[in-house]
Amino acid sequence: VQLVESGGGLVQPGGSLRLSCAASGFTFSSYAMGWARQVPGKGREWLAGIYSDGSTYYDDSVKGRFTISRDNAKNRVYLQMNSLKPEDTAVYYCATVEGYYGGRFPEGQGTQVTVSS
Repeated sequence: VQLVESGGGLVQPGGSLRLSCAASGFTFSSYAMGWARQVPGKGREWLAGIYSDGSTYYDDSVKGRFTISRDNAKNRVYLQMNSLKPEDTAVYYCATVEGYYGGRFPEGQGTQVTVSS
């Protein structure tokens, strides 16, 4: 499994970012995928998941603000983040559900998101 995240950066409160994750090394379309985040010194947090049938899950902390999507033809999963808050500041990781809950997290290098004025 290889996952490469991109799209992070510095954004003002209320702003938006779109994270992208390029996946390789496995049959992407068959895997449930998701996004998690981690703040140094704090635990990881599972934010959103998208399953092979297209169904989605969102943690309450991001529901209504973040949208997860996937493009199986491009082996990519995305996270559209709107109405960002300072507390969303973290390193964001793309993950397979299997890896996240199976002890392989993180599977990529992550992308830093900083929300600050």
